[in-house]
Amino acid sequence: MSVPLLDLSRQYAYLKDDMNKAVLNVLDHGWFILGPEVTELEKQIAKLSGTTHARGVASGTDALLLALFAAGVRAGDEVITTDFSFFATAGTISRLGATPVFVDIEKDSYNIDPNLIEDAITDKTKAIIPVHLFGQVADMDPILEIAKKHNLKVIEDAAQAIGAKYKGKPAGSMGDFGCFSFYPSKNLGAGGDGGIITTNTEENFDLLTILRNHGAKPKYYHKIIGFNSRLASIQAAILLVKMPYLQKWSEKRIEHAKIYDNAFADIDSIITPKVMDYSDFHIYNQYTIAVSNRAEVMTKLQEAKIGSDIYYPVPFHKQECFADLGYAPEDLPVTNNAAETVLSIPIYPEMSPDEQQIVIETITKAVS
Repeated sequence: MSVPLLDLSRQYAYLKDDMNKAVLNVLDHGWFILGPEVTELEKQIAKLSGTTHARGVASGTDALLLALFAAGVRAGDEVITTDFSFFATAGTISRLGATPVFVDIEKDSYNIDPNLIEDAITDKTKAIIPVHLFGQVADMDPILEIAKKHNLKVIEDAAQAIGAKYKGKPAGSMGDFGCFSFYPSKNLGAGGDGGIITTNTEENFDLLTILRNHGAKPKYYHKIIGFNSRLASIQAAILLVKMPYLQKWSEKRIEHAKIYDNAFADIDSIITPKVMDYSDFHIYNQYTIAVSNRAEVMTKLQEAKIGSDIYYPVPFHKQECFADLGYAPEDLPVTNNAAETVLSIPIYPEMSPDEQQIVIETITKAVS
């Protein structure tokens, strides 16, 4: 029996009729970009995220890019962020001509360590991007306190954390901006790229509205130079079909996570994900263990036709494109250790008990 890391065809199988109908409806009305489905999705995501506004954009990467620009980040500025995330977190900072400043992570959560942020602040620092990695919100209270003290913007990279909560507050509701991705593998995934930005101020909302459409207001009149980053109506239509299932899917991931936790609890060589005290709702976009013999474990999983992947094998400070920033390979040791040991294994909602048991047995044998 093969067990893929993710199998979206199973999700589509029971949503097929509704998804096909939603897509055909867009094809019928012909409003392909920023249509009524996008407006409705924005309302629903704002409500889910506990914010007053949301603006759909073309991707999660664009969500970060537009949020940074709206926050006033420009060439010569610095933005503090984690060393351990998907490349877009750091790449968008550089794309605007700013400098990413990398901070090490907490050992247990894999999220940015708030205790290290203040030492990284300079007179060039403009913003902080905490990442809610693997579906668990970063420790936001101290981050927000530091940002307020130094008059910095906070942009939540919540690409992997839609619906997750921190001390009762939804991901994307606490910073100046919350950035979400609808990449197909996310807990709420579209049929291609898509993203959304949440915010609580009218000023930010108006600016994002202008920025995503080339900076035009009204049409063809440009006070600023913006971006071409508009969410397609077909993607929004697909997401609206999936929205009612999101909570149930997240709960199913949590159920799978608890089974893994119990199965691996007495195996010292497997470090399972830790739910932090401040985390009310960890949605497990990934279930990520840490093992010292990762290569061997991956080989055993491959032989058993079980999917797995490494998120992420190369920290930002070791990426060739950031070599000019001057970090030494041994810098940021907690991140270095994580990059050498983490391994994500199947946790999607549709995974069967038998499939999960095979994953557990294979990993247990591989580390014995």
